[in-house]
Amino acid sequence: MLITVAPWSFVVLAGLPFSVHTRYWLCTCWTRMAIWGARVIGGIEWKVEGWDNLPDGPAILLPKHQSSWETFWLPSYMPRDLTFVYKRELHWVPFFGWAMASTQMISIDRSKGRDAFEQVVEQGADRLARGWWIVIFPEGTRTPPGSTKRYKTGGARLAVRTGAYAVPIAVNSGEFWPRQPLIKAPGTVTVSIGPPIDPRGKTADEVGALVESWIETEMRRLAPHRYDGPYLPLNRADAVAASSA
Repeated sequence: MLITVAPWSFVVLAGLPFSVHTRYWLCTCWTRMAIWGARVIGGIEWKVEGWDNLPDGPAILLPKHQSSWETFWLPSYMPRDLTFVYKRELHWVPFFGWAMASTQMISIDRSKGRDAFEQVVEQGADRLARGWWIVIFPEGTRTPPGSTKRYKTGGARLAVRTGAYAVPIAVNSGEFWPRQPLIKAPGTVTVSIGPPIDPRGKTADEVGALVESWIETEMRRLAPHRYDGPYLPLNRADAVAASSA
């Protein structure tokens, strides 16, 4: 990956005269190479459960985030073009950031505070109308296997504002491609796609609670050795919202 990222970034930038979908496809050639390399060199296989749960319409994908692996896998194998939501500062990263900026994904200026979410709504509605799906990691950052960070409501709020389905996704990639160590472990990553959640008639808190409950319950099925017991909501409000759906 270190050897290929710089030259391939220039390949993506060479696609500027063509459509954004062409540049996106060029990016996915590189992400597919990363997944292929992980399998051939590192023995990291993968399988998907719940393909049929993907909706035929606007969707916001809300995956568990344990590893860089899913950031490569999602654009490589999802049936629609994806746009990630990320901080604008990544555009300053040489090569990688320049290529990312050319694909018209959703970048936000975090210094704008609450107005940053309105940037997401504006850009997100545009991308959804163009047939793209949006990816937001609800915990905001990578989490080690067996751990849970507080789920943020941005993805759920965007679903409510746009009417797009919220699709929870559980993944146990951190078991084989952890965040920090250079060494990877062979094994099979399971990507489990949950039933789409229709935001109509629900509040953002209710949608967020349903997403969190499904993902964290599913994680205990995928990696039972990492957890001491069944999933319990972080607070009472989440439990009420989940049980009332």
